[in-house]
Amino acid sequence: MKVENLNIILKVWTNVCRFLLAFAFIFSGFVKAVDPLGSQYKIQDYLEAFGMTSWLPSFFPILAAILLSALEFSVGVCMFFGIRKTVTTTLALLIMVFMTPLTLYLALENPVSDCGCFGDAWVLTNWETFGKNIVLLIAAISTFRWKKLILRFITAKTEWLVSLYTILFVFSLSFYCLAHLPILDFRPYKIGKSIPEGMAMPEGAKPSVYETTFVLEKDGVRKEFTLENYPDSTWTFVDTRTVLKEKGYEPPIHDFSLVEQATDEDITDDVLTDMNYTFLLVAHRIENADDSNIDLINEIYDYSVENGYRFYCLTSSPDEEIEIWRDKTGAEYPFCMVDDITLKTMVRSNPGLMLIRNGVILNKWNDADLPDEYELSGKLESLALGKQKQVSDGRTIGYVFLWFAVPLLLVLGLDVLVIKRREKKSEALRRRNARLIRESALNQEESKDDNPV
Repeated sequence: MKVENLNIILKVWTNVCRFLLAFAFIFSGFVKAVDPLGSQYKIQDYLEAFGMTSWLPSFFPILAAILLSALEFSVGVCMFFGIRKTVTTTLALLIMVFMTPLTLYLALENPVSDCGCFGDAWVLTNWETFGKNIVLLIAAISTFRWKKLILRFITAKTEWLVSLYTILFVFSLSFYCLAHLPILDFRPYKIGKSIPEGMAMPEGAKPSVYETTFVLEKDGVRKEFTLENYPDSTWTFVDTRTVLKEKGYEPPIHDFSLVEQATDEDITDDVLTDMNYTFLLVAHRIENADDSNIDLINEIYDYSVENGYRFYCLTSSPDEEIEIWRDKTGAEYPFCMVDDITLKTMVRSNPGLMLIRNGVILNKWNDADLPDEYELSGKLESLALGKQKQVSDGRTIGYVFLWFAVPLLLVLGLDVLVIKRREKKSEALRRRNARLIRESALNQEESKDDNPV
């Protein structure tokens, strides 16, 4: 009786751990898949923090971002359906064995402020991430140890369909969002958001307190200083670190400022309070921007000039790179200097286009989806393009769920109505034949007893 109760407890515990891992991996893989460039930027942060940027080719971060999202999502789905148990539980354990000590190091040293495990959808501190990973590591060890107790939802004959479709789905989702824009926007520069409201501090809110430490060198000796005891000019600057001393309220948008390149004038308030339309061409690094649609960009600039709209290109690149871009593309539009991270957050495209009015984001476009002369056929006030694009996260999630779930439900129906029914018939036939064989053997024994030699 005790052994039976222990088996029941282990089975319940293992399957609870299995569903916990499944939901965590599915969510993590999905939010990475809908924002592959965001995952790329986070991987680049890791490589820079560990001094590994020069070790790997330039395409590695985006490739790693897509593969990681596919791996996590596929492991989660397989864990949910209880298929590929050995491979799935092994991969889950290996991932958690790698990530748990890594996040402990991040929590202790803080080289990267946010691990990015759930993208921008759910931002955790490094200590919160480490605590989460401890729980998931325990769950991964449990499912690996008692994988045979994981309940299977579909038969082995159809599990390959679930695996194959899951991989194709998550790759297709990643490449679609990479070619266009993320279908779900978890950032503060979402369509419909007001930039000034995102920058505002609520009344009575206490800001975060940071301490900046400077590493300086003199006569071969390095020392750390703060602003209070900063030494004279005989010391040579080496490095600087900013550490959060006291957590306070931080506005969702906290590094947005537009400094006109030609005049060094801050025009942030002027642009954000303009009741007319403003086009913002976002190219966080102009030297790496795609120039395949530059003619269309120049046409949009000409259109904005003809209709009295503002047009600025926002970049963090140095002046010499801007001049090279001008010579290469014939760009006549003005440039503004903006923080690199802010630009990466605004639009997941290089370049990308944003339309704002009175500080409210009306629309955003990937470089491949820019409006053309047919769409810009009149003044924006009279065009649908000049109205705020209607975005519904709930509807988008519903469409994605249907695209993923409906084919799997068909596979599940095939499994239940055809495969399992056929297996039950085969099992019933096997039992019937076994019973007939036993009865025949008994009859033969009885005949021998009735007719002794």
